[in-house]
Amino acid sequence: MIHHVRRRLGWTWFGLSSALLLLTIFAYVRQPDRMAAFTVMPIWVWGGIGLLMSSVAFHLLRASLCLVLTGIWTLTLLLGADEARVLGNLSKEAPLPGHAKPHSGLPVIRVATLNCGFFNYGDPSLDLAAWDPDIVLVQEVWPKDVQTIADRLYGGRGNYRIQKNNSIITRWSIKREVPNLMFREQQVTVVDADGREIEVVNVHLNTASTNLELWKRSAWIEHRNNRQLRRQELSVALQLLEQTTPFPQRPTILGGDFNTSANDHVHSLLTRDFQDSFATAGSGWGNTFQRRVPVLRLDCLYATRQFTPVRCRAVTTRKSDHRMVISDLILPGA
Repeated sequence: MIHHVRRRLGWTWFGLSSALLLLTIFAYVRQPDRMAAFTVMPIWVWGGIGLLMSSVAFHLLRASLCLVLTGIWTLTLLLGADEARVLGNLSKEAPLPGHAKPHSGLPVIRVATLNCGFFNYGDPSLDLAAWDPDIVLVQEVWPKDVQTIADRLYGGRGNYRIQKNNSIITRWSIKREVPNLMFREQQVTVVDADGREIEVVNVHLNTASTNLELWKRSAWIEHRNNRQLRRQELSVALQLLEQTTPFPQRPTILGGDFNTSANDHVHSLLTRDFQDSFATAGSGWGNTFQRRVPVLRLDCLYATRQFTPVRCRAVTTRKSDHRMVISDLILPGA
């Protein structure tokens, strides 16, 4: 009798784990908006539950099929988890504080992005200055504080533009600004020391829904609408970029706070023309939120394919609830 109960329980756990595996693969590969409440969690959350179920099933059944299921779960996590992307970058060097060093004899530019949290955690300008970036994208910053950051970084010789609590700050000149009055996004044309024009887009997409009452239909609708709004915001930024520049022929950097994990379907809008600096050249733990226990990579830096990302990392600062992202890129035409 006890043996019969163990087997029934074992196969029940095996079935639940298998069903969750199929649901997870479908949700994260297809990324339907109606499943946004499911995929808002990192894939390893569901993977951890699935692995626990398959382990319990193996304990009860001692069946090799349970080990096969565990192996499939493990492979799914390695292929699907954003955190696993850097496993192929083990030979990449990490950026170091100070002025960015050349890479293979070629000059690079250093770009940083940071959500400053309106200075509620303090002034992060010293932490940014320690990395001596050429271009900085900041979000959630008051206009009066932008001047503070620019002066700290460039000794009063920097340039910046402000748009809806976003700012792009650079040591180089800014040729023009393209206003985006609809959303928390901005676009400027930066001219580097060699006269090359680089388009820079700073985004701060709509704040993510945190409703985890997944047993309620309203939560699923809320997450669906939330993702659709972020997709609309990013689509408008890309449309404006295409309408106002010879894109993608002009080298372009796009980054900021996406308020969604890096494997969310919203990022797929960028895959045709942009490359993710961290996925390409990142080292270390890339998640940026929350600073103390970062479980999501909300802050990203993308560059068009004229650039070659050579170094990238997320850096902790005590002056924000986000980590900053530092990326070194080989200059186009160098």
